[in-house]
Amino acid sequence: MKYVSTRSKIRPINSAEAILQGLAKDGGLFVPEKIPKVKLEELGEFKDKTYEELSAWIIGKYLTDYTADELGECAELAYNWFDIHARISVAILIQDANNPTAPVGNMELWHGPTAAFKDVALQMLPHLMRMALKKVGETKKILILVATSGDTGKAALAGFADVPQTKIMVFYPDGGVSKIQRLQMVTQAGDNVNVTAVRGNFDDAQTGVKKIFSDKKIRDELDKLGVKLSSANSINWGRLVPQIAYYFAGYLEFVKSGQLTLGDKINISVPTGNFGNILAAYYAMKMGLPVKKLICASNVNNVLTEFFVTGTYNRKREFFKTITPSMDILISSNLERLLYHESGGDFKQISRYMNELNNFGKYKIDKPLKIRLDKIFHAEYVTEDETKLFIKRVYDSFKYLIDTHSAVSICALSKYRGKTKDLTPVLSAATASPYKFTGAVLDALEKSAEGVDDLAQIALLNRFTNAKIPKNLATLSAAQILHDDVCDKEEMAQRVLKFAAE
Repeated sequence: MKYVSTRSKIRPINSAEAILQGLAKDGGLFVPEKIPKVKLEELGEFKDKTYEELSAWIIGKYLTDYTADELGECAELAYNWFDIHARISVAILIQDANNPTAPVGNMELWHGPTAAFKDVALQMLPHLMRMALKKVGETKKILILVATSGDTGKAALAGFADVPQTKIMVFYPDGGVSKIQRLQMVTQAGDNVNVTAVRGNFDDAQTGVKKIFSDKKIRDELDKLGVKLSSANSINWGRLVPQIAYYFAGYLEFVKSGQLTLGDKINISVPTGNFGNILAAYYAMKMGLPVKKLICASNVNNVLTEFFVTGTYNRKREFFKTITPSMDILISSNLERLLYHESGGDFKQISRYMNELNNFGKYKIDKPLKIRLDKIFHAEYVTEDETKLFIKRVYDSFKYLIDTHSAVSICALSKYRGKTKDLTPVLSAATASPYKFTGAVLDALEKSAEGVDDLAQIALLNRFTNAKIPKNLATLSAAQILHDDVCDKEEMAQRVLKFAAE
């Protein structure tokens, strides 16, 4: 399997090279030349196998320059951090008692070391990258550069901390992540890690990182220091490809529960910001997972909802800080990959769209492409009040606690069902533990937390609901703050060069 850029005709490269580069030199994203297929009977053989085995098999369809043994080793090393009894668990919720054959499976993806779905990919990526370095004979250090809206940062830091031949630098929007997310990042130990806040929002941080990647002068300076850049954001193919596997795993969990028969179709609902998680569901669908519709769930920063409804992507809009900070994004980078695939690989068209977005803040796709997307996606956005309402509704109905992002997904699904009357069973992506957003969850449950700080709120929420606290969050209050740097967005490049030289 070879990889090409979304923006220009480049020499196709193998997956190890694509993973190490992170971003193509033309600013485009690496995509596979073709999407591999999976037969249902093949998938059925994994019903009683481990998640590690399934993950290595799915990833192997894309990373063909890795051996099966290498991928098996990567999976074992990645997922031994996870709750052994809950690799990928699906809590079956019946949203409508009058339609018991239309279940909603809440796919819990947050049983890893940082209690967020991004652990699934970011515990795998360091091992894929470590092997890639050997495959291409690279002797320079790799500097992993990350912009985060909350969860990616800690998950990447936990994955790359003290990994040989790597350094990792994470930028997050100052005041734009939850206090618990910030504490998880700024307490991260490791001789090769740096965490810096950026004055601005996530898009400022992400744009700054992209500019650094595409700046030849900075690359040359880093080269002199014996350092090469790569990324752990979902712009890196090695970060995205492990996420494809859990949609197959969630489907098989549904089958094992007796709610589905192998071959039955499902819908998938995903809370969406940078578009990576739902793009992984798209790849699973294109590989042959029986999916009828992908439901793109957004918060009030509803740039994606507007795009799927109108065909125009417009980032020139008011930005809102919300109780779903991981979705507070106006530039959804991974959408570029979707447009490339659905346009038949028309890189000239994609390059034009991205140039228009960069220069004018918006672009409009052509009608044939819009029609193709309409067949695959349905988009909804969810207000703050609706998010809180669904946290309470799910808890009151099932005594099951969800976080704010997961509530957006389930609320968007409810809107979709209300409009379409489509009662196909649904797999909904639960992307974080409710204990990462305790203030908003307590507020939704109408429990007063006035005067109680974020860490004390964890105990308070546990007392009210008796929901299990993830181990890594239970010990957070005792962790030492190790990073307190803050910079303006214009200073990011110099901060990177300084860290690279240390």
